[in-house]
Amino acid sequence: YEILGFEHPLADPDVWMRPAKKSYGSACYDYILLYTDDVLVISENAESVLREGIGRYFELKEKSIGPPTLYLGGHVRKLQLDNGAEAWVFSSSQYVQATVKNVKSYLATQDKWKMPTRAQTPMTTSYRPELDITPELDPSIGSYYMSLIGILRWIVELGRVDICLEVSVMSSHMAMPREGHLAQLFSIFSYLERFHNAELVYDPSDPVIDESQFQKQDWTSSEFGHVIGKKVLPPNMPQPRGLGFTISAKVDADHAGDTVTRRSRTGFLVYCNSALVYWFSKKQTSIESSSFGSEFTAMKQCCEYIRGLVYKLRMMGIPCRNPAYIFADNQSVLANTTIPDSTLKKKSQSIAYHMVREGVARDEWRTCYVNTHDNEADLLTKPLPSGEKRKGFVRRLLHWIFRSEDGVD
Repeated sequence: YEILGFEHPLADPDVWMRPAKKSYGSACYDYILLYTDDVLVISENAESVLREGIGRYFELKEKSIGPPTLYLGGHVRKLQLDNGAEAWVFSSSQYVQATVKNVKSYLATQDKWKMPTRAQTPMTTSYRPELDITPELDPSIGSYYMSLIGILRWIVELGRVDICLEVSVMSSHMAMPREGHLAQLFSIFSYLERFHNAELVYDPSDPVIDESQFQKQDWTSSEFGHVIGKKVLPPNMPQPRGLGFTISAKVDADHAGDTVTRRSRTGFLVYCNSALVYWFSKKQTSIESSSFGSEFTAMKQCCEYIRGLVYKLRMMGIPCRNPAYIFADNQSVLANTTIPDSTLKKKSQSIAYHMVREGVARDEWRTCYVNTHDNEADLLTKPLPSGEKRKGFVRRLLHWIFRSEDGVD
Protein backbone atom coordinates (compact mmCIF):
# COMPACT_ATOMS: atom_id res chain seq x y z
CA TYR A 1 0.00 0.00 0.00
CA GLU A 2 2.94 2.32 0.51
CA ILE A 3 3.63 1.99 -3.23
CA LEU A 4 0.18 3.46 -3.84
CA GLY A 5 0.92 6.39 -1.54
CA PHE A 6 -1.00 5.05 1.46
CA GLU A 7 0.49 5.28 4.93
CA HIS A 8 -0.29 3.26 8.00
CA PRO A 9 -1.66 5.31 10.95
CA LEU A 10 -0.44 4.17 14.35
CA ALA A 11 -3.95 4.13 15.81
CA ASP A 12 -5.31 1.17 13.83
CA PRO A 13 -3.39 -1.72 12.21
CA ASP A 14 -6.20 -2.38 9.69
CA VAL A 15 -6.37 1.12 8.18
CA TRP A 16 -4.28 2.78 5.45
CA MET A 17 -4.68 6.41 4.37
CA ARG A 18 -3.34 9.02 1.94
CA PRO A 19 -4.06 12.73 1.31
CA ALA A 20 -6.62 13.46 -1.40
CA LYS A 21 -9.00 16.12 -2.67
CA LYS A 22 -12.71 16.10 -3.37
CA SER A 23 -13.94 16.91 -6.88
CA TYR A 24 -14.85 20.41 -5.67
CA GLY A 25 -11.36 20.99 -4.24
CA SER A 26 -11.87 20.29 -0.52
CA ALA A 27 -8.99 18.47 1.18
CA CYS A 28 -9.70 15.00 2.55
CA TYR A 29 -8.14 11.54 2.92
CA ASP A 30 -8.63 8.29 1.02
CA TYR A 31 -8.84 5.21 3.23
CA ILE A 32 -8.36 1.48 2.77
CA LEU A 33 -9.85 -0.70 5.50
CA LEU A 34 -8.77 -4.33 5.75
CA TYR A 35 -10.36 -7.24 7.60
CA THR A 36 -8.74 -10.58 6.67
CA ASP A 37 -9.69 -10.88 2.96
CA ASP A 38 -12.29 -8.07 2.94
CA VAL A 39 -11.18 -4.70 1.55
CA LEU A 40 -13.24 -1.52 1.90
CA VAL A 41 -12.08 1.64 0.09
CA ILE A 42 -13.40 5.07 1.06
CA SER A 43 -12.67 7.50 -1.76
CA GLU A 44 -14.33 9.42 -4.58
CA ASN A 45 -12.30 7.12 -6.88
CA ALA A 46 -12.75 3.93 -4.89
CA GLU A 47 -13.08 1.62 -7.91
CA SER A 48 -9.93 3.06 -9.46
CA VAL A 49 -8.02 2.41 -6.22
CA LEU A 50 -9.21 -1.20 -6.27
CA ARG A 51 -8.68 -1.96 -9.96
CA GLU A 52 -5.63 0.13 -10.84
CA GLY A 53 -4.00 0.10 -7.43
CA ILE A 54 -4.64 -2.98 -5.32
CA GLY A 55 -5.65 -5.04 -8.36
CA ARG A 56 -2.15 -4.69 -9.81
CA TYR A 57 -0.69 -6.68 -6.92
CA PHE A 58 -3.56 -8.89 -5.71
CA GLU A 59 -6.19 -10.93 -7.50
CA LEU A 60 -9.65 -9.49 -6.82
CA LYS A 61 -13.00 -11.16 -7.37
CA GLU A 62 -14.63 -9.26 -10.23
CA LYS A 63 -18.14 -9.65 -8.81
CA SER A 64 -17.07 -8.21 -5.48
CA ILE A 65 -15.82 -4.91 -6.92
CA GLY A 66 -18.40 -2.17 -6.43
CA PRO A 67 -20.40 -0.39 -3.74
CA PRO A 68 -20.56 -2.64 -0.67
CA THR A 69 -23.64 -4.83 -0.29
CA LEU A 70 -22.31 -7.44 2.15
CA TYR A 71 -19.70 -6.79 4.81
CA LEU A 72 -18.67 -9.04 7.71
CA GLY A 73 -21.93 -10.98 7.48
CA GLY A 74 -24.23 -7.96 7.35
CA HIS A 75 -26.03 -6.35 4.43
CA VAL A 76 -25.11 -2.79 3.50
CA ARG A 77 -27.14 -0.30 1.49
CA LYS A 78 -27.65 3.43 1.04
CA LEU A 79 -30.77 5.22 2.20
CA GLN A 80 -32.01 8.77 1.67
CA LEU A 81 -33.35 10.15 4.94
CA ASP A 82 -36.33 12.45 5.34
CA ASN A 83 -33.98 15.42 5.77
CA GLY A 84 -32.38 14.71 2.38
CA ALA A 85 -29.13 13.29 3.75
CA GLU A 86 -27.74 10.01 2.42
CA ALA A 87 -26.91 7.40 5.03
CA TRP A 88 -25.38 3.95 5.01
CA VAL A 89 -27.61 1.28 6.50
CA PHE A 90 -26.37 -1.97 8.05
CA SER A 91 -28.60 -5.00 8.57
CA SER A 92 -27.85 -8.36 10.23
CA SER A 93 -31.24 -9.84 9.29
CA GLN A 94 -29.93 -12.50 6.91
CA TYR A 95 -27.24 -13.64 9.34
CA VAL A 96 -29.75 -13.73 12.21
CA GLN A 97 -32.23 -15.81 10.20
CA ALA A 98 -29.50 -18.26 9.21
CA THR A 99 -28.36 -18.74 12.82
CA VAL A 100 -31.95 -19.16 14.04
CA LYS A 101 -32.47 -21.83 11.39
CA ASN A 102 -29.36 -23.67 12.61
CA VAL A 103 -30.53 -23.49 16.23
CA LYS A 104 -33.96 -24.87 15.30
CA SER A 105 -32.31 -27.69 13.36
CA TYR A 106 -30.32 -28.58 16.47
CA LEU A 107 -33.42 -28.47 18.67
CA ALA A 108 -35.21 -30.83 16.26
CA THR A 109 -32.70 -33.50 17.31
CA GLN A 110 -33.29 -32.87 21.03
CA ASP A 111 -36.21 -34.08 23.11
CA LYS A 112 -35.41 -32.02 26.20
CA TRP A 113 -35.09 -28.55 24.70
CA LYS A 114 -37.40 -26.36 22.68
CA MET A 115 -37.46 -22.76 21.56
CA PRO A 116 -40.06 -20.46 23.13
CA THR A 117 -42.63 -19.03 20.75
CA ARG A 118 -43.11 -15.32 20.06
CA ALA A 119 -40.73 -13.98 22.74
CA GLN A 120 -41.47 -10.33 23.53
CA THR A 121 -38.07 -9.67 25.16
CA PRO A 122 -34.68 -11.38 24.75
CA MET A 123 -34.83 -12.90 28.25
CA THR A 124 -37.51 -13.45 30.84
CA THR A 125 -37.52 -10.10 32.65
CA SER A 126 -37.64 -11.57 36.16
CA TYR A 127 -34.93 -14.16 35.48
CA ARG A 128 -31.71 -13.87 37.50
CA PRO A 129 -28.99 -16.11 36.01
CA GLU A 130 -26.74 -15.79 39.06
CA LEU A 131 -29.47 -17.39 41.20
CA ASP A 132 -30.11 -20.28 38.80
CA ILE A 133 -29.72 -23.67 40.54
CA THR A 134 -30.85 -25.92 37.70
CA PRO A 135 -28.49 -28.85 36.85
CA GLU A 136 -25.19 -28.08 35.19
CA LEU A 137 -24.91 -28.89 31.50
CA ASP A 138 -22.86 -31.92 30.49
CA PRO A 139 -19.62 -31.11 28.57
CA SER A 140 -21.06 -31.56 25.06
CA ILE A 141 -24.06 -29.33 25.74
CA GLY A 142 -21.82 -26.90 27.61
CA SER A 143 -19.65 -26.63 24.50
CA TYR A 144 -22.77 -25.91 22.45
CA TYR A 145 -23.71 -23.20 24.97
CA MET A 146 -20.35 -21.49 24.40
CA SER A 147 -20.75 -21.68 20.62
CA LEU A 148 -24.16 -20.00 20.91
CA ILE A 149 -22.62 -17.23 23.01
CA GLY A 150 -20.01 -16.68 20.28
CA ILE A 151 -22.75 -16.40 17.65
CA LEU A 152 -24.76 -13.97 19.77
CA ARG A 153 -21.71 -11.83 20.45
CA TRP A 154 -21.16 -11.48 16.71
CA ILE A 155 -24.82 -10.56 16.21
CA VAL A 156 -24.33 -7.79 18.78
CA GLU A 157 -21.24 -6.64 16.85
CA LEU A 158 -23.38 -6.53 13.71
CA GLY A 159 -25.63 -3.91 15.28
CA ARG A 160 -28.18 -5.70 17.47
CA VAL A 161 -27.71 -3.37 20.41
CA ASP A 162 -31.10 -4.48 21.79
CA ILE A 163 -29.62 -7.82 22.98
CA CYS A 164 -26.25 -6.44 24.12
CA LEU A 165 -27.11 -6.56 27.83
CA GLU A 166 -28.60 -10.05 27.74
CA VAL A 167 -25.65 -11.51 25.83
CA SER A 168 -23.20 -9.86 28.23
CA VAL A 169 -25.08 -11.26 31.23
CA MET A 170 -25.22 -14.81 29.87
CA SER A 171 -21.56 -14.67 28.76
CA SER A 172 -20.48 -14.44 32.38
CA HIS A 173 -21.78 -17.99 32.98
CA MET A 174 -19.76 -19.80 30.31
CA ALA A 175 -17.47 -21.39 32.91
CA MET A 176 -20.38 -23.32 34.46
CA PRO A 177 -23.52 -23.06 32.32
CA ARG A 178 -26.74 -24.56 33.62
CA GLU A 179 -29.91 -25.78 31.99
CA GLY A 180 -31.72 -22.58 32.91
CA HIS A 181 -28.99 -20.52 31.24
CA LEU A 182 -29.31 -22.47 28.00
CA ALA A 183 -33.09 -22.04 28.07
CA GLN A 184 -32.59 -18.28 28.20
CA LEU A 185 -30.27 -18.39 25.19
CA PHE A 186 -33.03 -20.13 23.25
CA SER A 187 -35.34 -17.33 24.38
CA ILE A 188 -32.91 -14.78 22.90
CA PHE A 189 -32.99 -16.66 19.58
CA SER A 190 -36.78 -16.75 19.71
CA TYR A 191 -36.78 -12.96 20.13
CA LEU A 192 -34.37 -12.61 17.22
CA GLU A 193 -36.52 -14.85 15.04
CA ARG A 194 -39.53 -12.65 15.69
CA PHE A 195 -37.72 -9.32 15.32
CA HIS A 196 -34.95 -10.14 12.86
CA ASN A 197 -35.76 -7.31 10.46
CA ALA A 198 -33.81 -4.46 12.07
CA GLU A 199 -31.36 -1.99 10.55
CA LEU A 200 -28.75 0.31 12.03
CA VAL A 201 -28.79 3.65 10.19
CA TYR A 202 -25.53 5.61 10.20
CA ASP A 203 -27.12 9.05 10.05
CA PRO A 204 -24.47 11.69 9.15
CA SER A 205 -26.74 14.61 10.09
CA ASP A 206 -25.53 17.06 12.71
CA PRO A 207 -27.17 16.29 16.07
CA VAL A 208 -29.45 18.82 17.74
CA ILE A 209 -27.65 19.70 20.97
CA ASP A 210 -28.74 22.51 23.24
CA GLU A 211 -25.44 24.12 24.22
CA SER A 212 -27.15 26.05 27.02
CA GLN A 213 -27.58 22.77 28.95
CA PHE A 214 -23.81 22.38 29.14
CA GLN A 215 -22.87 25.26 31.38
CA LYS A 216 -19.18 26.14 31.34
CA GLN A 217 -17.65 26.99 34.71
CA ASP A 218 -14.57 28.94 35.72
CA TRP A 219 -11.96 26.36 36.75
CA THR A 220 -9.21 28.92 37.48
CA SER A 221 -9.23 28.43 41.26
CA SER A 222 -9.60 24.64 41.13
CA GLU A 223 -6.91 21.95 41.09
CA PHE A 224 -7.23 21.95 37.28
CA GLY A 225 -6.67 25.68 36.78
CA HIS A 226 -3.44 25.03 34.89
CA VAL A 227 -5.09 22.85 32.21
CA ILE A 228 -8.18 24.92 31.36
CA GLY A 229 -9.02 24.40 27.70
CA LYS A 230 -5.72 22.62 27.00
CA LYS A 231 -6.49 19.51 24.99
CA VAL A 232 -3.76 16.90 24.76
CA LEU A 233 -3.04 16.35 21.06
CA PRO A 234 -0.96 13.42 19.73
CA PRO A 235 2.45 14.82 18.73
CA ASN A 236 2.56 12.70 15.56
CA MET A 237 -1.03 13.24 14.36
CA PRO A 238 -1.51 13.99 10.64
CA GLN A 239 -2.91 17.27 9.36
CA PRO A 240 -6.70 17.26 9.95
CA ARG A 241 -8.82 17.31 6.78
CA GLY A 242 -12.56 17.39 6.28
CA LEU A 243 -15.46 18.45 8.48
CA GLY A 244 -15.06 16.11 11.44
CA PHE A 245 -17.78 14.87 13.80
CA THR A 246 -19.76 15.94 16.81
CA ILE A 247 -19.35 13.18 19.40
CA SER A 248 -22.06 12.59 22.00
CA ALA A 249 -22.83 9.82 24.47
CA LYS A 250 -25.47 8.59 26.90
CA VAL A 251 -24.35 6.73 30.00
CA ASP A 252 -26.11 4.84 32.79
CA ALA A 253 -25.41 2.36 35.58
CA ASP A 254 -27.44 -0.26 37.43
CA HIS A 255 -26.32 -0.14 41.06
CA ALA A 256 -25.63 -3.54 42.70
CA GLY A 257 -27.63 -5.32 40.01
CA ASP A 258 -25.90 -8.67 40.54
CA THR A 259 -27.75 -10.19 43.50
CA VAL A 260 -24.82 -12.48 44.44
CA THR A 261 -21.75 -10.24 44.13
CA ARG A 262 -23.63 -6.90 44.25
CA ARG A 263 -21.53 -5.57 41.43
CA SER A 264 -23.01 -2.78 39.34
CA ARG A 265 -23.28 -2.67 35.57
CA THR A 266 -22.15 0.07 33.19
CA GLY A 267 -23.94 0.83 29.94
CA PHE A 268 -23.28 3.59 27.44
CA LEU A 269 -23.93 4.55 23.82
CA VAL A 270 -21.59 6.69 21.69
CA TYR A 271 -22.62 8.66 18.61
CA CYS A 272 -20.66 10.37 15.83
CA ASN A 273 -23.04 13.06 14.61
CA SER A 274 -26.39 11.23 14.69
CA ALA A 275 -24.93 7.78 13.98
CA LEU A 276 -24.65 5.21 16.75
CA VAL A 277 -21.10 3.84 16.50
CA TYR A 278 -20.49 2.03 19.81
CA TRP A 279 -22.48 0.31 22.55
CA PHE A 280 -21.15 -1.11 25.80
CA SER A 281 -22.61 -3.21 28.62
CA LYS A 282 -20.38 -4.76 31.26
CA LYS A 283 -20.25 -5.50 34.98
CA GLN A 284 -18.02 -3.15 36.92
CA THR A 285 -14.91 -4.68 38.48
CA SER A 286 -15.41 -3.06 41.90
CA ILE A 287 -18.33 -3.09 44.31
CA GLU A 288 -19.78 0.34 44.99
CA SER A 289 -21.68 1.11 48.18
CA SER A 290 -23.91 3.73 46.56
CA SER A 291 -25.57 4.47 43.25
CA PHE A 292 -23.43 7.64 43.16
CA GLY A 293 -20.27 5.49 43.07
CA SER A 294 -21.55 3.15 40.37
CA GLU A 295 -22.76 6.06 38.22
CA PHE A 296 -19.41 7.84 38.57
CA THR A 297 -17.55 4.67 37.59
CA ALA A 298 -19.80 4.36 34.53
CA MET A 299 -19.10 7.99 33.63
CA LYS A 300 -15.35 7.37 33.91
CA GLN A 301 -15.54 4.28 31.66
CA CYS A 302 -17.48 6.24 29.06
CA CYS A 303 -14.98 9.11 29.17
CA GLU A 304 -12.08 6.68 28.78
CA TYR A 305 -13.66 5.23 25.64
CA ILE A 306 -14.33 8.69 24.20
CA ARG A 307 -10.73 9.73 24.84
CA GLY A 308 -9.54 6.65 22.94
CA LEU A 309 -12.02 7.26 20.10
CA VAL A 310 -10.92 10.89 19.72
CA TYR A 311 -7.28 9.78 19.62
CA LYS A 312 -8.05 7.26 16.87
CA LEU A 313 -10.00 9.81 14.81
CA ARG A 314 -7.23 12.39 15.13
CA MET A 315 -4.60 9.83 14.08
CA MET A 316 -6.74 9.14 10.99
CA GLY A 317 -6.73 12.83 10.08
CA ILE A 318 -10.31 13.53 11.15
CA PRO A 319 -10.84 16.87 12.95
CA CYS A 320 -12.10 16.71 16.55
CA ARG A 321 -12.33 20.37 17.46
CA ASN A 322 -15.46 20.30 19.63
CA PRO A 323 -15.84 18.62 23.02
CA ALA A 324 -17.88 15.45 23.41
CA TYR A 325 -21.34 15.91 24.90
CA ILE A 326 -22.20 13.34 27.57
CA PHE A 327 -25.71 12.85 28.95
CA ALA A 328 -26.36 11.06 32.26
CA ASP A 329 -29.30 10.76 34.65
CA ASN A 330 -27.61 11.11 38.06
CA GLN A 331 -27.77 14.70 39.28
CA SER A 332 -25.10 14.24 41.98
CA VAL A 333 -22.53 12.90 39.53
CA LEU A 334 -23.19 15.76 37.12
CA ALA A 335 -22.86 18.33 39.89
CA ASN A 336 -19.52 16.87 40.96
CA THR A 337 -18.17 16.82 37.42
CA THR A 338 -19.18 20.36 36.46
CA ILE A 339 -18.85 22.41 39.67
CA PRO A 340 -15.17 23.34 40.27
CA ASP A 341 -15.56 23.77 44.06
CA SER A 342 -17.07 20.33 44.74
CA THR A 343 -14.99 17.92 46.85
CA LEU A 344 -14.80 14.15 47.20
CA LYS A 345 -12.62 12.24 49.65
CA LYS A 346 -13.45 8.57 49.08
CA LYS A 347 -10.36 7.17 47.30
CA SER A 348 -12.11 4.51 45.21
CA GLN A 349 -14.41 7.12 43.72
CA SER A 350 -11.93 10.00 43.67
CA ILE A 351 -9.95 8.45 40.79
CA ALA A 352 -13.03 8.51 38.56
CA TYR A 353 -13.94 11.90 40.05
CA HIS A 354 -10.64 13.57 39.13
CA MET A 355 -10.36 11.87 35.73
CA VAL A 356 -13.79 13.10 34.60
CA ARG A 357 -13.34 16.58 36.09
CA GLU A 358 -9.96 17.05 34.40
CA GLY A 359 -11.55 16.22 31.04
CA VAL A 360 -14.28 18.79 31.69
CA ALA A 361 -11.67 21.40 32.61
CA ARG A 362 -9.72 20.66 29.42
CA ASP A 363 -13.01 20.88 27.49
CA GLU A 364 -12.52 17.33 26.18
CA TRP A 365 -16.14 16.65 27.13
CA ARG A 366 -19.09 18.37 28.76
CA THR A 367 -21.78 16.71 30.83
CA CYS A 368 -25.45 17.41 31.45
CA TYR A 369 -28.60 15.76 32.80
CA VAL A 370 -31.03 13.66 30.80
CA ASN A 371 -34.23 12.23 32.24
CA THR A 372 -34.02 8.47 32.78
CA HIS A 373 -37.03 8.01 30.48
CA ASP A 374 -34.99 9.61 27.67
CA ASN A 375 -31.77 7.74 28.39
CA GLU A 376 -31.45 4.84 25.94
CA ALA A 377 -28.38 3.59 27.84
CA ASP A 378 -30.86 2.23 30.41
CA LEU A 379 -31.39 -0.58 27.88
CA LEU A 380 -27.80 -1.71 28.51
CA THR A 381 -27.87 -1.88 32.31
CA LYS A 382 -30.98 -3.82 33.31
CA PRO A 383 -33.57 -6.08 31.62
CA LEU A 384 -36.59 -3.95 30.79
CA PRO A 385 -40.07 -5.51 30.55
CA SER A 386 -41.89 -5.51 27.26
CA GLY A 387 -43.69 -2.21 27.01
CA GLU A 388 -43.55 1.24 25.52
CA LYS A 389 -40.39 2.26 27.39
CA ARG A 390 -38.30 -0.61 26.04
CA LYS A 391 -39.83 -0.46 22.58
CA GLY A 392 -39.32 3.29 22.47
CA PHE A 393 -35.62 2.95 23.31
CA VAL A 394 -35.10 0.19 20.72
CA ARG A 395 -36.98 2.13 18.02
CA ARG A 396 -34.60 5.08 18.51
CA LEU A 397 -31.60 2.82 17.96
CA LEU A 398 -32.82 0.34 15.32
CA HIS A 399 -35.10 1.07 12.40
CA TRP A 400 -38.06 -1.09 11.31
CA ILE A 401 -37.66 -3.56 14.18
CA PHE A 402 -41.28 -3.55 15.47
CA ARG A 403 -43.03 -2.67 12.23
CA SER A 404 -44.94 -6.00 12.15
CA GLU A 405 -46.47 -5.10 15.52
CA ASP A 406 -47.06 -1.52 14.37
CA GLY A 407 -49.17 -2.78 11.44
CA VAL A 408 -46.55 -1.98 8.79
CA ASP A 409 -45.83 -4.59 6.13
